[in-house]
Amino acid sequence: MSEVRKHFVQILVENRFGVLSRVAGLFSARGFNIDSLSVAPGLDPSVSQMTIETQGDDHVVEQIIKQLNKLIDVIKVVDLAEFSFLSRETLLIRVNTNSRPGDRDEAFRIVEIFRAKIIDSSPTTYTFEVTGDEDKIEAILNFLKPLGIKEVIRTGKVAIAREDQRLSGKNASRPHPEGELTLNRP
Repeated sequence: MSEVRKHFVQILVENRFGVLSRVAGLFSARGFNIDSLSVAPGLDPSVSQMTIETQGDDHVVEQIIKQLNKLIDVIKVVDLAEFSFLSRETLLIRVNTNSRPGDRDEAFRIVEIFRAKIIDSSPTTYTFEVTGDEDKIEAILNFLKPLGIKEVIRTGKVAIAREDQRLSGKNASRPHPEGELTLNRP
């Protein structure tokens, strides 16, 4: 039996009513939790891209992928664990800035360190936007906790396979004719 690990599953689906419910139901029916879910249309508004983060052993996730491929509105399914990939999420966080003298300056320093943005401020709070991988998101949360976090909103993670490193020369910079549908390596 293989070990339990994180899997990022990318699913291209027809952008239709009920597709998200059917995909989530498939995970639920097999006793799997969806740790993160992001879905939105891409270049073609009739097609949406889902990125689902889950945990499981390779065999069970392989079975889920086979079941996903059987759903009528599913165009393509890829387990990114098979590839080198990038993932990001966005965090909106509101922190207190009036508990102690210097809190506003400290919050501003933390924002600079993490290359975050101040997107709103009041006399007593800052609201930040941070985009990054899971480690960066967790780190900024830990730095901001002493200031007093008032509210946290996190998006689901999105992920993309890295460009094939075997490509060279002119081919490396040329886009694939299928655009966003290219998820597998040649």
